[in-house]
Amino acid sequence: MKSVKLFWILLIITTFAARAQQDPQYSQNMFNHLAVNPGIAGNSGLINASLLNRFQWVGFPGAPQTTAFDIDASLKLIGENDGLGLSVVNDVAGYEKSVSLGVNYSWRTKVGNGMLGSGISLGVLNKKLTPDWNSEEGGDIVNGSDPALPQQEVNGNLLEIGAGLFYNHKNYYLGLSVTHLNQATFSFEEEGQYSVKRHYYFTGGYSFPLDGGKIEVTPSFFLKSDAVNHQIDATCLVKYDNRIWGGIGFRPNDAVIILLGTELQNGLKLGYSYDISTSALSAYNSGSHELFVAYSIAFNKKKTHKYKSVRFL
Repeated sequence: MKSVKLFWILLIITTFAARAQQDPQYSQNMFNHLAVNPGIAGNSGLINASLLNRFQWVGFPGAPQTTAFDIDASLKLIGENDGLGLSVVNDVAGYEKSVSLGVNYSWRTKVGNGMLGSGISLGVLNKKLTPDWNSEEGGDIVNGSDPALPQQEVNGNLLEIGAGLFYNHKNYYLGLSVTHLNQATFSFEEEGQYSVKRHYYFTGGYSFPLDGGKIEVTPSFFLKSDAVNHQIDATCLVKYDNRIWGGIGFRPNDAVIILLGTELQNGLKLGYSYDISTSALSAYNSGSHELFVAYSIAFNKKKTHKYKSVRFL
């Protein structure tokens, strides 16, 4: 099939030629800061846990699927304002599977009327490649004897280091971070090599209260770059009664994003987004779905309702 061949050609190019934008794609990135910025760990003063599932380019053979789990809390480890977090990400795309486990630490200090978190993350990335260089039609997609391509399953563990700053004010937030700081590499076959490129993130959002605070309008941005390729998400959410939200986002040359969500009476938060593809692959897929569930709780349960997590502006 033409679409199958197209995907594997694209995958080969991006995987084995020091591909750009290796980190998973998220549309509800405003709820998933810890995945890319350790500086947010403990920033809200709550215990936060979240689970996100993304199904990208539905209907496209071998399309990416991502599951991300995060948990963080404010603790007194070294000082009075420490934050600790754990991030686990499972990402599958065609022949490639990545599983990462990262521990995040942040030190928080009051700056102006907000809190600044300075964080570092340490973890392990397991990268597995399971090649099958034949299409469903029985023909070779690539030259299977190429020494730069794996001929059998390849599995490697890489050290991951990241760092970030996250500033949280009552009405806005700003984040700056870098993942894969050490740009780890592992080799396979005679000439094959897999390198994880450094990624840079710049994020921000501002909440405008309307109707006496009954309605909040929050435009936000999420910029990702590997210093060669750049990608930005621009999103605007409207939240009603601090319980229901909806919005629209735009990722140039890739997708228009529709977002919906709600917070239940017990504090459980549910979110959904749908990407309408606008790229050259739009003819081969029916869009991308992303599901999100989260729960935040204070150490003192009586005060839970008085706190507002920056993840749910």
